[in-house]
Amino acid sequence: MPELPELEGYVEALTGRIMGEKLAGIELRHPFLLRTVEPAPREVEGKVVRGVRRIGKRLAIGLDDDLWLMLHLMLGGRLHWHEAGRGPKGRGHLAAFTFSSGMLTLTEFGTKKRASLHIARGPDAVQAFDRGGLELLDADLNAFRRVLTSRNHTLKRALTDPTLFSGIGNAYSDEILHRARLSPATLSQRLSDEETGRLYLAARELLREWITRVHDGARGGFPKEINASRVAMAVHGRYGQACPDCGSLVQRIRYAETETNYCARCQTGGRLLADRSLSRLLKKDWPRTLEELEERASTIVQRSGP
Repeated sequence: MPELPELEGYVEALTGRIMGEKLAGIELRHPFLLRTVEPAPREVEGKVVRGVRRIGKRLAIGLDDDLWLMLHLMLGGRLHWHEAGRGPKGRGHLAAFTFSSGMLTLTEFGTKKRASLHIARGPDAVQAFDRGGLELLDADLNAFRRVLTSRNHTLKRALTDPTLFSGIGNAYSDEILHRARLSPATLSQRLSDEETGRLYLAARELLREWITRVHDGARGGFPKEINASRVAMAVHGRYGQACPDCGSLVQRIRYAETETNYCARCQTGGRLLADRSLSRLLKKDWPRTLEELEERASTIVQRSGP
């Protein structure tokens, strides 16, 4: 799912392309993309773009008469820009927004179509989409500590809770916690002052770094292959691969459709965190430490050898 750095990349790219331009038309090709009835799409056609910003994990495009297009890309949604006269080939997009300067299209990979478009009118309607999470890059340490400890969640859950922190999801929470050398399972109200400060600095540094990466990756164009640069991440999406800092294999916790990746040596003192499904299945056979896991793997290799 596009998170804060990717969405800021979209905001920057769109601002330079559609600010002050007229929205000539909207084409919707998926019946469930549009989630509102009023205002109707025809009411935004012909309006001029007055602002582009991020609200949490949504992109908000402001138009004349205080009308707003609110786009949530969910897991598989991606945006594409086509210069004027160069529309998309085929019918693979869910929506197309034609401006006087070009066309913005929305695609979504996967069979489950979860991306959404809301059309809102007025500041109150737009504010309703704000989940209230803290904008971490605008916050000082005291504000961060106050929000973090307002509920006793695990750090993974706290960072990804949109009512606590804005724009952070599965990928960047993994990376932030690895940078801070903290376990995703640690409870937020049990952090020391030093650990809280470390987490705060790690989060701000990492988000700024990835905003720069997205910007540099676009090379002045429109951001493409939003998740492609994540091959450079330390732990997220790298289960079973070597941690770039210590060389230990990256571990994971799987729950429903989400996965938490972490390095046991860097973050948990070598302790393996219980996977809700696998640890229950293995019970007493579940390895408790990284050393035990490595020992078992070595034994299996020896037994399967010549």
